[in-house]
Amino acid sequence: MWNNGRTSLFSMVVCMILAFLVWGCDAKPKQPPSMPPAEVAYIPVESQPLTLTTELPGRTVASLVAEIRPQVSGLLQKRLFVEGADVKAGQVLYLIDPAPFETALRNAKAALAKAEAGLPAIRARVQRFQGLVASRAVSQQDYDDAVSSLRQAEAEVEYWRAQVDTARINLGYTKVIAPISGRIGRSNVTEGALVAAYQPQALAVIQQLSPIYVDVPQSTAELLQLRERLEKGRMKLTEQTRNLVRLRLEDGSSYDETGVFRFQDVTVDQSTGSVILRMEFANKRHVLLPGMFVKAIIEEGVKEDAILVPQQAVTRTPKGEPMVMLVNEQGGVEPRIIAVERPVGDKWHVVSGLKPGDRIVLEGLQRIRPGMPIKPVPFNAQAHGNAQAMPHGNSQAGPPQQGQAGEQPSSRAH
Repeated sequence: MWNNGRTSLFSMVVCMILAFLVWGCDAKPKQPPSMPPAEVAYIPVESQPLTLTTELPGRTVASLVAEIRPQVSGLLQKRLFVEGADVKAGQVLYLIDPAPFETALRNAKAALAKAEAGLPAIRARVQRFQGLVASRAVSQQDYDDAVSSLRQAEAEVEYWRAQVDTARINLGYTKVIAPISGRIGRSNVTEGALVAAYQPQALAVIQQLSPIYVDVPQSTAELLQLRERLEKGRMKLTEQTRNLVRLRLEDGSSYDETGVFRFQDVTVDQSTGSVILRMEFANKRHVLLPGMFVKAIIEEGVKEDAILVPQQAVTRTPKGEPMVMLVNEQGGVEPRIIAVERPVGDKWHVVSGLKPGDRIVLEGLQRIRPGMPIKPVPFNAQAHGNAQAMPHGNSQAGPPQQGQAGEQPSSRAH
């Protein structure tokens, strides 16, 4: 009976195993649910006029600079100006002790008077000898000596006249005057100091601050690229903005006056490969001071059919080439290599690879691959808000932004 029970139990287990196997063979595997096409937002490519500008760093330079130096030696008696104030041309700045120069002028005048006192007698003697020499009452030698004495006396008179003029000029130099109008800086000497004529150290410096110049260097490579774009007609200059320059200050604010481009230097700095461009700005309120660091924004020209692409839509290939994803006619996506020139605010200026009418994927780049089905929808900036903050935006889209929003830095090949 025990053996029969074991046999029955074994048979039951075998039957249960066979039943599970048969049920497992008859069961069909479950199919995963099909995923809908990925939804992406795109924007159409449009061309538009674009004013291209170059932003160059530079420094301000006073339009006129005069270093005040004494023209005679002497003791400095008075300083007649306020340091840091505006002075006028012809204003007396310093007074040098005039006593030695007044004495020299009187001496020169006395010597001149002495020389002029003997001149009439010598001239009369020559006139008398001139009438007597014909009758041989006076020898020719005596007449020649009289004429020589007259010429010497006249030369001595001229010499002392020049000495009087020199003494008068030196006396005038005791008043050190301002040669130009402008703002004067600190005085390098004090009252009681001994100054020398044409000494190396300036007594003070006057600088004219309005107008004021801005000197900026620009590389010759950028100049050649600009000339090429103008010659090929890819850009044009407008008469309204030709030679106009804007200025950005050290704190990032914009200067309220518009400047004018004056000239381009003709010599290239061999150490930097650049030339100096000079601009002129009005500076009536003296906001700009000489030596201040600024950025000049120079208008290069207008490109009538420029294409701008948001930076978040631009990615990079493993080789570093800029690339965008386009929605093709078949409803899929395909990559497109492009060439960008410069950032313009939060966009890239595209110079090749795109044409008006192309559809660029702006959102959903992380969810798509070339060839996969998608559901393209137009991008609505108002509905989506700021595209750079979208959760589906490509966090690695494009290289880092190099320019400020709304401004155009200098052109560089990326």
